[in-house]
Amino acid sequence: MSSPRERALAYVRTHNVVTLATSGPEGIWAAAVFYAEDSFKLIFLSAEHTRHARNIASQSHVAATIQEDYADWPGIQGIQLEGTARKLSGAEREKAVNRYKVKYPFVDRPITSLATALSKVSWYVIEPQRLYFVDNTRGFGHRDEIDLNIG
Repeated sequence: MSSPRERALAYVRTHNVVTLATSGPEGIWAAAVFYAEDSFKLIFLSAEHTRHARNIASQSHVAATIQEDYADWPGIQGIQLEGTARKLSGAEREKAVNRYKVKYPFVDRPITSLATALSKVSWYVIEPQRLYFVDNTRGFGHRDEIDLNIG
């Protein structure tokens, strides 16, 4: 039987969208973004003019969830986290872009409209400080806190 950490990592690896909650001068906001993972760190791209990117620029503390659209409570699984988000630059940015391209190969296709759009975005990382794996398959309301200091 796998550990809660292994189950949580597998869940993160097999999903694509994180719902990001931010706060800033305009108030709270939520946005769904595609992500690539580096263990529990989540890499995403966004235009700097978006409300969530503006919020991150003024307040890096964020919350996020990864989940499916379940039809019944007993099967619910998902990730809940809080942490910080920040814009990437330099070698760290390049490493993140490459990781993103591995998960989403279409990003590297020579499509003019996509290349134009990608030239206008910034790359970000969400670094969890607290993370839970919700798993109702183990009992209603079951939730394990994942130790982020391992690995």
